[in-house]
Amino acid sequence: MRPILQGQDHARMREAFDRALPARLNMARQVCDEWAARDPERVAILEHGGDAVSYGALALLSRRVQAALEARRVTRGDRVGVLLSQSPLCAAAHVACWRMGAISVPLFKLFREDALRTRLDDSGARVVVTDDEGAEMLVSFDLDVVTDLPGVPSDAPCADTGPDDPAIIIYTSGTTGKPKGALHGHRVLTGHLPGVEISHDLLGQAGDVLWTPADWAWIGGLFDVAMPGLAIGVPVVAARMRKFSVGECLDICRDNGVRNVFFPPTALRMLKAEGAALPGLRSVASGGEPLGAEMLAWGREAFGLVINEFYGQTECNMVASSCAALYPPRPGFIGRPVPGHEVAVIDAEGRRTEAEGDVAVRRGSASMMLEYWNNPAETAAKFRGDWLVTGDRGIFEGEELRFVGREDDVITSAGYRIGPAEIEDCLLTHPGVATCGVVGKPDPLRTEIVKAYVVRKPGADVAADELRAWVRERLATYSCPREIQFLDALPMTVTGKVIRKELKRRAAEEAPECREP
Repeated sequence: MRPILQGQDHARMREAFDRALPARLNMARQVCDEWAARDPERVAILEHGGDAVSYGALALLSRRVQAALEARRVTRGDRVGVLLSQSPLCAAAHVACWRMGAISVPLFKLFREDALRTRLDDSGARVVVTDDEGAEMLVSFDLDVVTDLPGVPSDAPCADTGPDDPAIIIYTSGTTGKPKGALHGHRVLTGHLPGVEISHDLLGQAGDVLWTPADWAWIGGLFDVAMPGLAIGVPVVAARMRKFSVGECLDICRDNGVRNVFFPPTALRMLKAEGAALPGLRSVASGGEPLGAEMLAWGREAFGLVINEFYGQTECNMVASSCAALYPPRPGFIGRPVPGHEVAVIDAEGRRTEAEGDVAVRRGSASMMLEYWNNPAETAAKFRGDWLVTGDRGIFEGEELRFVGREDDVITSAGYRIGPAEIEDCLLTHPGVATCGVVGKPDPLRTEIVKAYVVRKPGADVAADELRAWVRERLATYSCPREIQFLDALPMTVTGKVIRKELKRRAAEEAPECREP
């Protein structure tokens, strides 16, 4: 399919955007079958260190997976685990499930037994498509494991599905509690496309080649890169990285002619820490945590372009984005609502407010989940009237959305409401800081005090007083951390996000005399 967005004016794009979905929709057709029928030799996937995979070859591979699933009596509505990293087989497994009307469940290769069991038991998946490595991980599970594919592909027709028919369960990363399964319909890809195009300065230009170090087990890898690229016809690079490496990242981009990259903030910080440069890119997008002015300035030097920030979550993704090709970026702001999504800041009663409030998305966004799988109570709690409440706090200034922080992360100190993101951005501009996390610590006088956990760069000898002075000179006095504790590493999710609840737990358990002068 052609890129959805046309033109060079964001406001007109939003006004002209048609949110109507077709009555029948299946993602297998969108990302594979339509291309395979029209242009079978077109390159779909570039496997790093391997061969280029055409849409025709991807269709054949997916039909072999489909035959294996049919042999195991998988039918419409059944859940199928996909325990594979970035690879043609990973894409083919999802396509096979969707073509059958089954529900795919992406699983991360770095999970251990408890994490896998949580997701497999909750989803009720009884079949998992994987490789030999994944099969070893599943030895203790009572599952039907698919590693070998039949030579004869399935010739069954594509299931007759609509936009709201279930297609995939993507589990949240668990930063705010037990992982929940966000059930999405076949409309989810269509909902992602405008934001993906905008965040890559109108993706789909001649010569575009798309990659991310984010694993395809997560919504950021699967629906911010892999599936949109396949749908638009932009070659997608498949390159598994067991652990992010700056050198390997540079090799992947160079060897595969990558022009468009989604870098999570953690990857950007590692590139910056090693002074890496990547000339020749056309677009760099980032999402998951806000970037500060320092990181954006570094991006101009390292990439020769502006990093476009985007915003969303597993439950409703790609709803706001910056786009240097359409309008100038504003440091500290996520960007503007993406065509097809109505984003607002609302108060406790669900009314729009011009003050700080809860970032919310109105029902009707195609990338919005159908529900939390087997969890009606959590599903109901996620909505306030017609609005899906993200759990983030923000404020609109004109068309631009500024991120304040997670609702549970906003610090209340001496009557001030303080967003930790701004303080973290400031600390990260210090040459001695590798990474950091800022939380509120309970305090009998001030309700909470600002506490920073900091990881120094190798060889750096920065002290707490120096960092406090650094923040005091750049931000409001009340934002200055009263406590700074140095750690060797921060607790992180598998997707590279700081686990704030763990830092908050530590802070709550610490005795007052723990403060570093």
